[in-house]
Amino acid sequence: MPVPADWPTTEAEALAEQERLRPLVDPTGAIGAAAASSFPVGDDRLIAGVDVAYDDERDLVVAAAVVLDLATLAVVDEATATGHIAFPYIPGLLAFREIPAVLDALDALTHRPGTVVCDGYGLAHPRRLGLASHLGVLTGLRTLGVAKTPFVFDHLPPGPERGDRTPLTDPATGEEVGSAVRTRAGVKPVFVSVGHRIGLTEAVGTTLALAPHYRLPETTRHADSLCRRALAALTATGTTIVASDVN
Repeated sequence: MPVPADWPTTEAEALAEQERLRPLVDPTGAIGAAAASSFPVGDDRLIAGVDVAYDDERDLVVAAAVVLDLATLAVVDEATATGHIAFPYIPGLLAFREIPAVLDALDALTHRPGTVVCDGYGLAHPRRLGLASHLGVLTGLRTLGVAKTPFVFDHLPPGPERGDRTPLTDPATGEEVGSAVRTRAGVKPVFVSVGHRIGLTEAVGTTLALAPHYRLPETTRHADSLCRRALAALTATGTTIVASDVN
């Protein structure tokens, strides 16, 4: 899936694009017309995790997409994509750095997932358009965000048992933008937010189903490992990227 020719290159352009896309987010799963997108419709039995790794000195980003069988959590497909970093680091605009390579990695898969889990935020974002929501609107896929930190939002500690959760709220408005979720008893929570075409209850349930043994979902664990290994291989060989390479 090619990066749009008018991909933002400045902070002002990126902010304007977030404002344009924000009304297109479906935060309930009730509308969900994936057919309206040019991205292939996925299999609801398959779920993907996406993550990226950077080599800032060489201006490289490596994205990984790993597809799991939702019933067994077995890996059924994986792909990586490598390219130049598409946007400078600016808090709140991380999606503009990551999405071009993530789209390439998703497009390289032979199995099309029905849902994508992002290592980051969806509606839990100052402008309600984090990476998961942005990716969902662009692809039409069902997406959710599972983050390691609460970003700029407030929460009370959830109960100590697996499955306990508390609201993640915007301190400026009091709006609930996600949930702090305990995926393992006695282990610090993760922060789940709606991306696109999914409700918060379903997003939390999906996260728990993907995290039977560890704090982070299996989708994130596999994607993180794959992108780090791919970046390490590039570094070891000293490969120079001329254009976006897909493996």
